[in-house]
Amino acid sequence: MHQTVTCIDTDEGLTGYFLGGGKHGDQDGLNVVEQQMLTGRIKDLLVGQDPFDREMIWKWLWVANIPEVVASVVDLALWDLAGRAFGLPTYKVMGGARDRVKAYASTYPNIGPPQVYADHALACQAQGYTAYKIHPHYFWNPETGQPTPGRPSNIKADIETCHLVREAVGPDMVLMYDVWGTYHTLEETIKVGRELDKLDFYWFEHPMPEYRVESYVRLCRELSIPILAPEIAAGGVFTRAEWILRGASDMSRMDVRRGGLTGCRKTAVVCEAYGIKCEIHMAGWGNLQAMGATSEDTSEYYEKGLLAPGVDYDAPHPYLRANCDPMDADGMIPLPQTPGLGYEIVWDYIDDNRIDAP
Repeated sequence: MHQTVTCIDTDEGLTGYFLGGGKHGDQDGLNVVEQQMLTGRIKDLLVGQDPFDREMIWKWLWVANIPEVVASVVDLALWDLAGRAFGLPTYKVMGGARDRVKAYASTYPNIGPPQVYADHALACQAQGYTAYKIHPHYFWNPETGQPTPGRPSNIKADIETCHLVREAVGPDMVLMYDVWGTYHTLEETIKVGRELDKLDFYWFEHPMPEYRVESYVRLCRELSIPILAPEIAAGGVFTRAEWILRGASDMSRMDVRRGGLTGCRKTAVVCEAYGIKCEIHMAGWGNLQAMGATSEDTSEYYEKGLLAPGVDYDAPHPYLRANCDPMDADGMIPLPQTPGLGYEIVWDYIDDNRIDAP
């Protein structure tokens, strides 16, 4: 795995930064094609522009059909620059709504048979987490411990997992469930959803492929548990607005990889107007800033993870002086107070570990 840091410099000595942009947001970097797009076409577009014209630049990149993740990196670096310019955390520049956000423990998929999830949920509860999300068994057989090609559904083990976790943590811990689009029939999705209803789960996230929107419309009509979607569908705020209007989701899902902080904020406002949640997907510096600028009524929970037994999520990255999301004794994540997105970058480490793009 490699990491990238995108820098946008100004002629007045200000610089904005963004680390990452790959599949796991902050955790891994842009690929070679995306890097070349930034240093070529997009650089030519940005040079000579006012870095505070973020809205104009966001729209330019959208109408130019720039890949969402690349456009998002530009937007995030510009928001970091703005925070550094004013000496404030970016969420304060956006308009602060809160200084701490609720955390939930979010598992890796396939961490083991059902009982392993129950034990892990108890361990997370003991650490101070008040909420726990299950990524269950997919592309993997929990009985053999082996990957499975083709249809990945393992709903018998998934249902057992949900029951064991609820029994382990008791009635007061908030539980969520995310199968990452791997249930391929409406019938099995409804069957699992009804069990989640009985167990008082808070949401049912991204259960089926998101290119079949009508299946989601029917699912929302069938179940009482809120359906949280779309998660990975392209189109940012525009796609999520369409899903809301079609009744294809009860809560919307967004993150800074799908339109930057600007796109996240637009999506939260649309959701607020319709009185539904806009829950932020994944951990990370940009997502935290988006939540700090949004009311808990609209964006309630921060996804801390991915977690698993034996995984030290809180181990610091060597290229940063601190992680963005240490949890306090109340199960909350305080917002970073360093100007911009919050990075304190260890440039000596980066300089010593540079790699040349192919």
